[in-house]
Amino acid sequence: MRLSAIYRLTILASLLLASCVQPDRVHRVVVSIADQAMDVYARDQVIGHYLVSTSKFGIGDSRGTYRTPLGRLEVAKKIGAGAPAGAVFKNRKATGEVLVPDAPGRDPIVTRILWLKGLEGQNADAFDRYIYIHGTPEERNIGRPASFGCIRMRSADIIRLFATVGVGAKVEIVPGPLPENSPTRVIAASLSNPIGQ
Repeated sequence: MRLSAIYRLTILASLLLASCVQPDRVHRVVVSIADQAMDVYARDQVIGHYLVSTSKFGIGDSRGTYRTPLGRLEVAKKIGAGAPAGAVFKNRKATGEVLVPDAPGRDPIVTRILWLKGLEGQNADAFDRYIYIHGTPEERNIGRPASFGCIRMRSADIIRLFATVGVGAKVEIVPGPLPENSPTRVIAASLSNPIGQ
């Protein structure tokens, strides 16, 4: 009898601690449809930059369209902590299969999932549409629109992002380019304007 009381107290304490986790208000993610790129911020400082793939069907949040929603969202759930790179997920559960990048004929969700929730009318259906930031085995397509509405990343990149941002982190998906001070814009400017020319 005493053991079950201790067990119940342990479970209650675990649930209480889990409910005390503060939402991530430090990190912010900005995804550019035009650049097919993402900047990650800690407060107002860019701390990460990644190429991504958004929807090959365009932008929007209508059900059944497979488009990438625009606007302000947040990370609602994180799935896949500790899974190996290339771990295949079906219905947000690991299947036990692990794929290498660019495995022929395969296009499942892999490695990690950041499930997004819309914060505006224009993206209110994002959570119910299962809009994620996730890994893809089709790494050859990163940097151009190729998804069915989600934001795809290379496995190594989604592992880093997953470790950086927490539940509650804000995500903004914009149609235009990333800000002028973004690493993408700085690199593009230096390539089009080499020093000494």
